[in-house]
Amino acid sequence: MSKLIGAAVIGQSGGPSSVINASAYGAIKTALECEEITNVYGMCNGIVGLLNDNLIDMGKEDPDELALMKYTPSSALGSCRYKLADPDVDETDYIKILEMFKKYNIRYFFYNGGNDSMDTCNKISKFMLRNGYEVRCMGIPKTIDNDLAGTDHCPGFASAAKFIATSVMEVYRDSTVYDTGMITIIECMGRHAGWLTAAAALANACGQGADLIYLPEIDFDMDKFTAKVKEIYAAKKKCLVVVSEGIHDKDGTFIAEYANKNAAKDAFGHTQLGGLAAYLANYIKEQTGAKVRGIELSLLQRCAAHCASQTDIDESFASGKAAVENAVAGVTDKMVGFECTRENGKYTCNTKLFDLTIVANTEKKVPLEWINDTGDGLNQGFIDYCLPLIQGETQLTKVNGLPRFVNLKKVKAVAPEA
Repeated sequence: MSKLIGAAVIGQSGGPSSVINASAYGAIKTALECEEITNVYGMCNGIVGLLNDNLIDMGKEDPDELALMKYTPSSALGSCRYKLADPDVDETDYIKILEMFKKYNIRYFFYNGGNDSMDTCNKISKFMLRNGYEVRCMGIPKTIDNDLAGTDHCPGFASAAKFIATSVMEVYRDSTVYDTGMITIIECMGRHAGWLTAAAALANACGQGADLIYLPEIDFDMDKFTAKVKEIYAAKKKCLVVVSEGIHDKDGTFIAEYANKNAAKDAFGHTQLGGLAAYLANYIKEQTGAKVRGIELSLLQRCAAHCASQTDIDESFASGKAAVENAVAGVTDKMVGFECTRENGKYTCNTKLFDLTIVANTEKKVPLEWINDTGDGLNQGFIDYCLPLIQGETQLTKVNGLPRFVNLKKVKAVAPEA
């Protein structure tokens, strides 16, 4: 395939993570070093930045400062939750995007995000193909939810899992220190897939974990849950529970909606969850009369760069690098993912390309065979899968005992002269 000469643009979308910038940096650094790519632009706040002609010139950043992206949490370029319409219904956004592509001679489009971001990347790729504009579109995965199809795991999941397992171990120590009884309920993120909550099982493998773990893969029964908590509390005077924010009853209603039936929805129609731990804590207190504490880990799960997995950081960087290398080699309409092996105690991970259409419309859940027979815990299958991913301590730079995160200049991009 002939060389494609032109500029590259990269954006980040959806909920951030502690390693999303490592992926972006892998793409930006590789693109800046590539002779086929004339300029590298960053979208401010994802696709919204492209639509509003709000781009920054990544080539104007100091290389040493830019390198700090690898260990900086959240989205350095800014994020958004903007849903592109079906182009067969409304082409307005796509026509504007095409105008921006032509204005800046953009021939490489990289989008760093989760399911909805892959949907955006897929729609743009298909529209440009239909309209005869040559641009190579590549998805760079990001989601702590670990629910993208095809790939063994997603950048961001391992670091969040490491933080959750560590936090559960720490809460376990705190919640068992007194000679008085207490029930503790920890809420983790995870709407339809329970990967993050399952990470609490890593603490169990260390002997300092939860008594009960509930994922959205299994219907939640309030009566059975209450009976289990009462049984454990009666025997131990302690009970530690970890629940996914997305647990639901047999009718599909989120338990979190029991407390907030008018919860807001985002642009993609997702119900805003949260408050589940507080709701369950109040309920269990009424049922048992015990001291009950609800803890919502919330945003800490996705921004805890101080507890990131170096394996996750390195793989995230590699995914961004691979996206650029494959695009320059002629590949388009794909997402970079991982193909891994775990044999005889040895873990290997290689990048692999997946079709955007499949990724954008499929959600990967925790295999039911990794959930115990009573639906309130995980077995060794999950431990063997997850443990290799959290290995290695972050090389985050610190100044005066505190993290040194990236500070981008964000110089506004100037379109090349026609």
